[in-house]
Amino acid sequence: MKGTPLAWVLSAALAATTLGGAVQANEKFVTIGTGGQTGVYYVAGQSICRFLNRGNSEHGLRCNAPASGGGVANVNGIRSGEFNFGIMQSDHQYKAMQGLAPFAAEGAMEDIRAVFSLQSEVFTVLARRDAHIHGLDDLKGKRVNIGNPGSGQRDTLEEIMREKGWDKSVFALAAELKPAEQASALGDNNIDAMTYFVGHPNGAIQEATTTVDAVLVPITGEAVEQLLAKAPYFSKAEIAGGLYKGNGQPTASIGGKAVLSTSAKTDAEVVYQLVKSVFDNLERFKRLHPAFAELKAEDMIKVGLSAPLHEGAARYYRERGWL
Repeated sequence: MKGTPLAWVLSAALAATTLGGAVQANEKFVTIGTGGQTGVYYVAGQSICRFLNRGNSEHGLRCNAPASGGGVANVNGIRSGEFNFGIMQSDHQYKAMQGLAPFAAEGAMEDIRAVFSLQSEVFTVLARRDAHIHGLDDLKGKRVNIGNPGSGQRDTLEEIMREKGWDKSVFALAAELKPAEQASALGDNNIDAMTYFVGHPNGAIQEATTTVDAVLVPITGEAVEQLLAKAPYFSKAEIAGGLYKGNGQPTASIGGKAVLSTSAKTDAEVVYQLVKSVFDNLERFKRLHPAFAELKAEDMIKVGLSAPLHEGAARYYRERGWL
């Protein structure tokens, strides 16, 4: 740059700095509420962000997916504006929209919107074999992790407990451990059983069954049938045999879908770009966790969605000819 006037160099540098600052100023940050770091929600959120962030230079979106308290906490996070998106059980999407417990105090969340569904999830109880827990009734008098407040496992267990006429006093201990803490608690004999509402295979359950002789407990019986009759968001489900050490046979339970939700207030272009980043890379997305392996686009845009589609998601699905 010999002979170039100093003023020109300085003005060019200033212009570059200003341009870079403008790009940064226009960057939008997207936050997805997930769950505990050992769960599938966390992997799902991280995976969605991974693909969305790859297109940052084109759409200016920067995504992060922190660990959170789980589905109930994610609903509340969307409502408060802490999260733009949140992963939750299909029943939580339904209950939030209708203003049912555990969201009754806040009232109906009429602006909650569906984006797409993810893996099937099953309410799971894993017990130490030496605790001799063979069904729901055997949990009485035992040390049970009912889950942290705001988690799907806690809310689902409480629904079952209401059908059975139970409260926490039926347990010798009602622990409130987070998902990441319960496998070690089971192995250390600090609890007799752990609960989870999760997609399978799951890392925490694999860890627990590898470190201690533990069995999956069938979730069946009259109270469960009563719950299924009144709760459209649950259906009969099964944990396949052979996924976990010492559990060669399938285990009956109830389940639903994990769903990505947002608010009607979320910018349609933001939702469109997020959806596009996932579905344009769906085969790669499916390889990021075994629970995603069987995902199908035609199911993800309708199954388990108990709230209206966000307009940004619907726009992409129409472009693909799916709606």
